[in-house]
Amino acid sequence: MKIFFYKTLFAGLVFFIVFKITIGSLLNEFERKMTDSLSKEKIEFVKEEVREQINQALKKEKIIKKNDAELIKKFLNKIKIELE
Repeated sequence: MKIFFYKTLFAGLVFFIVFKITIGSLLNEFERKMTDSLSKEKIEFVKEEVREQINQALKKEKIIKKNDAELIKKFLNKIKIELE
């Protein structure tokens, strides 16, 4: 019975180590990337970029092309019909 317990404990320990080395490191890397991409500085940077783009677009005479405007109008009309 002792041998079974030791073997089970050893197998569990090996499984835990292999899990941490492979899947655990992948999860840590993914978590780090998500934290970096959602950092406060990054969010503020994106907000500023959007503000600048909106200001530049407002200075233009036309914001979107005629083809794009017609496509957006058709899309919004379709949504409006489906909501009714």
